[in-house]
Amino acid sequence: MTTRAEITGPELTAFTGRLDFAIDDFQIRGCTALEDGLGVLVCAPTGAGKTIVGEFAVHLALAQGGKCFYTTPIKALSNQKYHDLIAVHGAENVGLLTGDNSINSSAPVVIMTTEVLRNMIYADSPALHGLSHVVMDEVHFLADRFRGAVWEEVILGLDPAVRVVSLSATVSNAEEFADWITTVRGDTAVVVDEHRPVPLHQHMLVGNRMFELFDRRRRDGGRPEVNPELTRYIKHRVLGADAVGTYRDRLARERGRRGTRTTGVSRPRLVSMLENEGLLPAITFIFSRAGCEGALAQCLRSDLRLLDPDEVDQVDEVVERHLTELAPGDADVLGVDAWRSGLRRGFAAHHAGMLPTFRQAVEELFTLGLVKVVFATETLALGINMPARSVVLERLVKYNGESHVDLTPGEYTQLTGRAGRRGIDVEGHAVVVWTPEVLPDRVAGLAGARTFPLKSSFAPEYNMAMNLIDRLGLDGSRTLLRRSFAQFQTDRSVVGQARQLDSAQRSLRKVDTELDAASTRHSLDPDVFAEYVDLRAAIKQRERAQRFVRRLDGEQAVAESLGALTRGQVVSVQSGRHRGLAVVLDPAWKGADPKPLVLSEDGWVGRIGSAEFVNPPDVLGDLRVPKDTRTRHARREIAAALRKSGIERPRGRVKKKAAPTDYELEEMRGRLRRHPLHKASGLDDLYRLAERKARVQREVDSLRTAVQERTSQLENDFDAVVGVLLDLSYLEDDGEGSIRVTPTGAVLRRIYSESDLLVAECIRAGVWDRLSPPDLAAVVSAVLFQSRRDSYRGGVDSMPGNRALRDALTGTLEVWEATNRVQERHGVVQTREPDTGFCAAVSAWASGRSLREALLAATEQGNLLSPGDFVRWNRQVIDLLEQIRGSVDPNAPLAGAARRAVAGVRRGVVASELD
Repeated sequence: MTTRAEITGPELTAFTGRLDFAIDDFQIRGCTALEDGLGVLVCAPTGAGKTIVGEFAVHLALAQGGKCFYTTPIKALSNQKYHDLIAVHGAENVGLLTGDNSINSSAPVVIMTTEVLRNMIYADSPALHGLSHVVMDEVHFLADRFRGAVWEEVILGLDPAVRVVSLSATVSNAEEFADWITTVRGDTAVVVDEHRPVPLHQHMLVGNRMFELFDRRRRDGGRPEVNPELTRYIKHRVLGADAVGTYRDRLARERGRRGTRTTGVSRPRLVSMLENEGLLPAITFIFSRAGCEGALAQCLRSDLRLLDPDEVDQVDEVVERHLTELAPGDADVLGVDAWRSGLRRGFAAHHAGMLPTFRQAVEELFTLGLVKVVFATETLALGINMPARSVVLERLVKYNGESHVDLTPGEYTQLTGRAGRRGIDVEGHAVVVWTPEVLPDRVAGLAGARTFPLKSSFAPEYNMAMNLIDRLGLDGSRTLLRRSFAQFQTDRSVVGQARQLDSAQRSLRKVDTELDAASTRHSLDPDVFAEYVDLRAAIKQRERAQRFVRRLDGEQAVAESLGALTRGQVVSVQSGRHRGLAVVLDPAWKGADPKPLVLSEDGWVGRIGSAEFVNPPDVLGDLRVPKDTRTRHARREIAAALRKSGIERPRGRVKKKAAPTDYELEEMRGRLRRHPLHKASGLDDLYRLAERKARVQREVDSLRTAVQERTSQLENDFDAVVGVLLDLSYLEDDGEGSIRVTPTGAVLRRIYSESDLLVAECIRAGVWDRLSPPDLAAVVSAVLFQSRRDSYRGGVDSMPGNRALRDALTGTLEVWEATNRVQERHGVVQTREPDTGFCAAVSAWASGRSLREALLAATEQGNLLSPGDFVRWNRQVIDLLEQIRGSVDPNAPLAGAARRAVAGVRRGVVASELD
């Protein structure tokens, strides 16, 4: 039994003395380690209160006369933390840096996004002087495949004297992560707490009935079992006793007709059920902006009202305060009336497509208990302090930026962790809405999983390589890469393979000894025996290779023949259920396995591929096929005509055509027959030993290659990036065996963008030099913007605008193509193609046009932009313009145009929000 930690340090005593609640054991342990001078890693569930340890780091830094940087993964969380810390320490002691906003940046406590701190480290910013503590909130974000490397860069780049406080959601490899941090930063205390301060109950909503997910009668400390009543209800009362497949098929057909998803309960009805069950306030995660807005619209069309008159008055006060900075003419285009109407009735949406001030108002009202239901995307789960009594999940699939994927157990835990308000609720509730795709066992697997490994996404990038080489040199940069969490995890995973390699090498030595002893017993010349064994092995390898080549050649020949078939040609299907004559109704699609649509003698219609043929099909004749073959009557007529056509199919069993003679293989077989050992007797044991040695040798070679590839992959990637930079003269050999940054490379060092190399190359090529500020903002947006719709292609040909802008965009594309050729030569992933989908909108806005006109310009160009997206992309344009301005000569025309472009874009709704 462990004893509860006690508060002993003077600063922790002072810190807890101003709190109006008692802190938990894990918080005491984390804070005590900090006061003892250690770094700390805290892993605890969402809502457990791990930020207390981060706030104590702020207190400790101020008490000791130092500085504390509090980093977060998103700007919204930075803004929230900024206001929280101002309330405790006063505005004079707290600052904010989020790339496009700078408030009191010289304060002893500064909240910032992690990217800002990374950039400060690379620039050796004076603001780092006196820094004693860094809090890395949501540090598990380093697993993010797009931005996760930044967290590792910060941990590796901070001065060793800085104490790092890492706050993470529960992960199963916390000790591994802490071992790495201890290796690179010194003593680090690990504080893991899996206890939720507010118990979480799991439910499934099936139609109009709410069920417990787990069987409460069987909770003996083992793995909980699914509630049998829930399973029976789904099977018998909803699907029908034996109609699961039928129901799924019918549902799929209904979806195809309506284009909508069926949950079995409307959103207003769902909200009413939650209210009746006492489960409000609630957050419903939908994973789609359109879905969130659609849910809100459904509630607006209903008679649902969740607030009393006094609460409505309070809502009006908050809303008016958040609308004061909006231009009067923007209210209609922003949908203020509908948004306000939902808030006055107690429900709202929350997603990145909303105007930041709208999201902030929703967050404030929800915290005050004046919004009872929020329909949100998963952005809300990222650290923003909006706990609820219950959380509802309508789907267990989300879009990850590339495809729709299943929720992981970690994501499920992060989302449902919002349920249960500490100090308010006795318990929290997670509700999953049943659909035919969501089986209880699957939900139970997500809810009951306890394995959430933290995996590094660290990978060398151009800006990273430039800054590392500038600070540490080439060898120092490689040393830093070897200290990364990515390499740390690779080395640990290679341990198992290295152990296997060691075992295989021991086996090889053993079989060698046995083989030598056996050769001596048989009085064999080792060289003669080895020659014979090698010849046998070579023949086997040649035979395997020939079989493989014959199979590939056969498949290719079949595919070519199938791809050449035309409408009306008759062939003989050689295998499968529908052997016999078939007539081609529709030629094959293009692809690796062409599949023409055919109709067989028995009336079957379907596409046939290589699997149905042993040899390439021969055309046996032609048949007249009518234009419309879709009706049942037409197909019966064609089948009858095929049977009466007189075309005969080949008789007998279909045999694979003989392969041509391999004369080299025949020569090898002849040498084997003539070998003096070929007819020797009593050598079977020797041959078996030799074959065993060959197998073990292959295993050793394979394992050795795998270990070498894994341990060197990170450095190989880095060397490929360095190769591109040398090729493009951003780096150069100093003549003494070292690599250094060139004056041209100094530009790239200051560009922090996914398309950093393309931006630097465009600056060097001068394709942006003579642009007006609005046109510069437009062309800069092209290297940032990504259209949300796959069908949109924002090419230069579709871009409205003046000749100078079109020429600059054309020049940018030419630079992009040239740069990609260099990257391809070095095996580096190519830069994403510029997208002009935001050019018209940002150009109109930077020229002083209204919000309505700017959004209309985007629509006319093929992109329907939400106000939130409009603000977000404009801010990214501002950020990159500032980087460009800071990377070139201050007196250059490009610097002046960038400065004026920033001024033109940073106005109205873009300037009025702290996001």
